[in-house]
Amino acid sequence: MFIEECAIFRGLSDPKLFRRSLRSARQHAVDVHSKIVLAAWLRYERREDELVGTSSMDCCGRNIECPKATLVAGYNPESIYDPCICSRTPQGEFDDDLSMADEECSTSDDSGDMSFCIGDDEIRCIRSNIASLSTPFRTMLCGGFRESRRERINFTNNGISAEGMRAAEVYSRTKRLDCFDPQIVLELLSFSNRFCCDNLKSACDAYLASLVNEMEDALLLIEHGLAENAYLLVAACLQVFLRELPNSMHSPNVMKLFCNSDARERLAQVGHASFLLYYFLSQIAMEEDMKSNTTVMLLERLTECATESWQKQLAYHQLGVVMLERKEYKDAQNWFETAFKSGHIYSLVGAARAKFKRGHKYSAYKLINSLISDYKPVGWMYQERSLYCSGKEKMLDLEMATELDPTLSFPYKYRAVSLLEVNKIGAAISEINKIIGFKVSPDCLELRAWISIAMEDYEGALRDVRALLTLEPNYMMFHGKMHGDHLVELLCPLVQQWSQADCWMQLYDRWSSVDDIGSLAVVHHMLANDPGKSLLRFRQSLLLLRLNCQKAAMRSLRLARNHSTSEHERLVYEGWILYDTGHREEALAKAEESISIQRSFEAFFLKAYALADSSLDQESSLYVIQLLEDALRCPSDGLRKGQALNNLGSVYVDCEKLDLAADCYMNALNIKHTRAHQGLARVFHLKNQRKAAYDEMTKLIEKARNNASAYEKRSEYCDRDMAKSDLIMATQLDPLRTYPYRYRAAVLMDDHKENEAIAELTKALAFKPDLQLLHLRAAFHDSMGAYISAVRDCEAALCLDPNHTETLELYNKVCDQVKEQK
Repeated sequence: MFIEECAIFRGLSDPKLFRRSLRSARQHAVDVHSKIVLAAWLRYERREDELVGTSSMDCCGRNIECPKATLVAGYNPESIYDPCICSRTPQGEFDDDLSMADEECSTSDDSGDMSFCIGDDEIRCIRSNIASLSTPFRTMLCGGFRESRRERINFTNNGISAEGMRAAEVYSRTKRLDCFDPQIVLELLSFSNRFCCDNLKSACDAYLASLVNEMEDALLLIEHGLAENAYLLVAACLQVFLRELPNSMHSPNVMKLFCNSDARERLAQVGHASFLLYYFLSQIAMEEDMKSNTTVMLLERLTECATESWQKQLAYHQLGVVMLERKEYKDAQNWFETAFKSGHIYSLVGAARAKFKRGHKYSAYKLINSLISDYKPVGWMYQERSLYCSGKEKMLDLEMATELDPTLSFPYKYRAVSLLEVNKIGAAISEINKIIGFKVSPDCLELRAWISIAMEDYEGALRDVRALLTLEPNYMMFHGKMHGDHLVELLCPLVQQWSQADCWMQLYDRWSSVDDIGSLAVVHHMLANDPGKSLLRFRQSLLLLRLNCQKAAMRSLRLARNHSTSEHERLVYEGWILYDTGHREEALAKAEESISIQRSFEAFFLKAYALADSSLDQESSLYVIQLLEDALRCPSDGLRKGQALNNLGSVYVDCEKLDLAADCYMNALNIKHTRAHQGLARVFHLKNQRKAAYDEMTKLIEKARNNASAYEKRSEYCDRDMAKSDLIMATQLDPLRTYPYRYRAAVLMDDHKENEAIAELTKALAFKPDLQLLHLRAAFHDSMGAYISAVRDCEAALCLDPNHTETLELYNKVCDQVKEQK
């Protein structure tokens, strides 16, 4: 269930939802196989392979990703966030264990009552101990066979050496293997299979698994594990391969263990071939190289592992996508049609594209037309149909696509290019600006750069190219024919040159005017001159997070960590990486460790920020205030101190210390932290100075380049008609902001226009699944007596946040109503 949820969330824009489902899947995993795959996937999502100085088998300190904890089977969901067992055994205990092992692992000729003869060697044994190893041995040594009456048994031709038999004798007495060479334990593993010694096999399996710590070990031992059906040993080897991803994806020796059908069969025989494993592998393969043979083979294995309907739909559709990318259009069409027959409606889009590529344009048009007729239309349907028509009909489809889903970028790009073709350059820029204003992507920035070049606005073009290279450093422009860095080289001589000091001034101005793209461009320029500057990489990550580019932000954070010049600085960046991937407690520990080494602004700020990310009581609020004040006493620049003052003001407001909050916001504004206008407006509002609050937000609107949130916030400080006007503007600037839809729906509900209120929320939910929208629509359905619809919306909302108290209460209520109706 959790993996299906992961697959759904992977298609959404918020990676935190995907990671949370992945953690839940790991939390509720029972078998070792699922645990090693999910732990490796969680590690991959943080891309720890890019952190200099780390090993794939390093432990994060918690059971959830611990490579040792994953090798323990069993269901214990409460323990995954507990500290793991990776701490070293005290040296004294270790020495005692060694001396004890030496004594126990020695053989004693005096204690045996029989012997096994192998070649010229005679191994004395205790008959009852050897008999206890398995039923075959018990039958041979204590049953009706001749061996039961012999003191000396010839064991020469039974596939075990004298050393191996001595080890078996020691194990029969001590039940220990840790004093033997791994090669001997491998021999015992084979021996245990031949003579059905289940306990010995389990011990050999577990012991050999504990030795697998690096790629060389895994490659050497996995063949033995597969040959001897050793579940834990194979699991330990797979764990190394998976934790080495994506690097191990490029190792032929590793990939041959996964890619062909025979390899999958071998893994299946040991209990290690699953849909989960191949889903993980195929996702990484698609990210690394969509067109590779490895990707195709892994997806083919995924289809072989698919048993449930949703798994088949996903596997078939992804194979279609890869075949389309490889220009194998007939195969792509077949896979998409197979996915559609399995219930994956969206695959009709792929089938239509494949038909179009094969020259069947009208057939593709009819296919999408039937989709629009048979199902409730959504934006992407009209966007797809527009690909197969022209002229006025095409433009009408694109307008409808934008109306139903304003987050689709293709309609804006097409309209911008169409305007450019008729020399309406200003209108073209305005059109592409609409989408860039709330959804930044490399392709849209590239298009705006080309339009700027056509206008001879080389500074604007250079800004956009630098910004897109921040998002995607290896981006190839002009249909993949020119690297973005080369275009930067061509544009640089055409613009004014800046020194590093000029760049800091430019960054300060753009940061203050909330021009995030302009700020990114300046940071990119500065990094070209000083690529090892970790502080700049960190600033870059903050800007990218503001633009909701989380993948790029995490890459910048990792680079900041790798380029840090001191341990206390590195710990701060590691803390932010942990915090941004949902590990709050670990992030706090990193901040505290950094502070213990050196008091710094960033360490105190991180600790305050992480602590404030929860419901604060009075005592906790005072502690956060102290931390922020400690941060402000440490050296930093105005950009970060403005942020700290703004956060401090927010905590003071929560503590109802409005005058102190106002002082913080004024001090932030004095160093050009423009967003402090919003905090100051809130203070005015709480002091019943509504006009002053409105005016304060107007100042923010005038100063900020990205001001959709300012219009939204200002709507709270004016009458209904002015509020409606501000919220319409907020939606135009950023359709992804949900408050305007909720406000308009609530007004319609107050006016007893229930259906219109539901429609307003549904319009936004069509392109943005959102907790608050779903909760409000569920409440509306409840008030209208539509309890089944209310249950559906509550369940969807609880997928986004399983612990949302208000939704849980509403869900229980409407479930009771449904039961009463039945």
